[in-house]
Amino acid sequence: MPSSRWNAQGNVYLVVVDDELTPERVRGLVGDADGIVEVLASCERSVDVAIWNVDGSPAEMSGNGTRIAAAWLAERTGAREVTVRVGPREVRARMLEGSLVEQDLGEVRVGEPEEVAGVRLVPVDVGNPHAVVAGDPADLPRLGPLLEKHERFPQRTNVQVARVVEPGVVEARVWERGVGETASSGSSAVAVVAALAASPATVRFPGGDLHVRMEDGHAYLTGPAVRADAG
Repeated sequence: MPSSRWNAQGNVYLVVVDDELTPERVRGLVGDADGIVEVLASCERSVDVAIWNVDGSPAEMSGNGTRIAAAWLAERTGAREVTVRVGPREVRARMLEGSLVEQDLGEVRVGEPEEVAGVRLVPVDVGNPHAVVAGDPADLPRLGPLLEKHERFPQRTNVQVARVVEPGVVEARVWERGVGETASSGSSAVAVVAALAASPATVRFPGGDLHVRMEDGHAYLTGPAVRADAG
């Protein structure tokens, strides 16, 4: 079972090839990583993946996970532009200088503001569900578990607490569904920029900065993906 460990701005995933993962197998393999990117099929310029959370639940989408998959494929084949498929969603990625990768994550849908458990939030669909709360990121440890499993979200949701600190700069923390708080999240960066209408913006997570711009309803995300070690 070839595998490697990758870091995307503090979000760590294992890339696992040639294995038929199950929730139980994921929980046994993941260790201290934030999840697993399972390679289902690949060729020179495209790769099909499944993304798993640490609790063994599937994730429909991951900005950092798909960026890692793109960098993994580029390392193997030398391709500078690749497509990552996660279920029905396609992410187009372009290798930039150093470890940076720019991704077109596709269409983003922003819902109307609503109140859940006394908390005002904006639901956002980035191929996976998000609940964005405008406020002090220090409130995340309280709001994350409260909203993740609320009945309003029968499939659970990712939660972000974010605020614009200056034009073009957003400070945020993220509570990932099935994981808990993580150092960063690519799809969460997109969600907060879309919900706060802050495009283009640098999103500052505890793990580092990610860059988001919105064009014609599509989200473009730029950040690093670095191979940490091999197993």
